[in-house]
Amino acid sequence: MAQNVPSKEHFQQAYDGSAPWDIGKPQPVFVEAAEQITGRLLDVGCGTGENSLFFAERGHQTTGIDFLEHPIALAKRKALQRGLPAAFRVMDALRVDELGDVFDSAIDCGLFHVFSDPDRARYVDALARVVKPGGRLFLICFSDLEPPGDGPRRISQDEIHTAFADDWQVESIRQARFETRRDPQQSPFSEGGPLAWFCVIGRSAG
Repeated sequence: MAQNVPSKEHFQQAYDGSAPWDIGKPQPVFVEAAEQITGRLLDVGCGTGENSLFFAERGHQTTGIDFLEHPIALAKRKALQRGLPAAFRVMDALRVDELGDVFDSAIDCGLFHVFSDPDRARYVDALARVVKPGGRLFLICFSDLEPPGDGPRRISQDEIHTAFADDWQVESIRQARFETRRDPQQSPFSEGGPLAWFCVIGRSAG
């Protein structure tokens, strides 16, 4: 099965235009889950920072990372304009364990589904080194219920359970949708937004 792994250039070009996932506000699934998300927060693949800034405004000590300089620069500008103390860094998520810090919670908004199989394993392992035992990862990814076509890999529930079999415990998976920019001429996805899985995954305490 083709893995549909996008290149760095793909994301650079998306941010040079209007990235469909950059909606100018936090993704609704994270707003809905906000009461479950506690403590120091890591936003992995934060883009222009809307999810990070939402949680910073709620009082979380928040760090966002992304591997592209342009969205991080935009995130920093937003934080300054809004007077919010969120920190943003240019960093490859596969090396997030080099942050030299640990977090109570982490969020992943559409990053997990971009990785190849080997990079997926590296990513999950790196995350385990920065999320405290007993902490949680809140993750939204494309679902295999979304019809094949453009966009990232479609992910099955079995793949999620397999990826997080070591050092983690999948607590819940529910159906959700990504909110995207409303441009019917450019959206090849399901009406109402791409079908997704929203997952709560606990970092094993032992």
